[in-house]
Amino acid sequence: MKGSHTDMQQIISDLRAMMTREQLSIRPNAMTTHKMICDLAEMMKGHMSDQDRGVYPDLLTHQDPKLKSMAWGFLNGQKPIRKQFERYHNKWLKNCDFNFSDEFIAETFEIFDMIEDRIQREETILIPTLEKSGVFAQAV
Repeated sequence: MKGSHTDMQQIISDLRAMMTREQLSIRPNAMTTHKMICDLAEMMKGHMSDQDRGVYPDLLTHQDPKLKSMAWGFLNGQKPIRKQFERYHNKWLKNCDFNFSDEFIAETFEIFDMIEDRIQREETILIPTLEKSGVFAQAV
């Protein structure tokens, strides 16, 4: 889990630096940016899927009600992220249009902020709670 966080944060950092009007006006840069955004989206989907299979099932049946509640909170928090990703992908990425507008850049940065916020919550709440409870070793 921590490794995928680091990978996603590095990609986001690289993309933030690449996503300027000047850089995106160069077609190979725009194509690379597009591919990296698609890769990030796949990483995020895989990350959430891994958690759905490897973390949450044990937490949802755990005898500690605080762990159950936390698991439901994180699961419910994934729903809007998944919907926003799907909308974003359908709007911006599915047709391989490398002419990125200001609206695209703004929405992409919103997605980055959303991912970084989720990672921060997982690293400050979810992972420490799992480590403290001893569930982390079982789940990961």
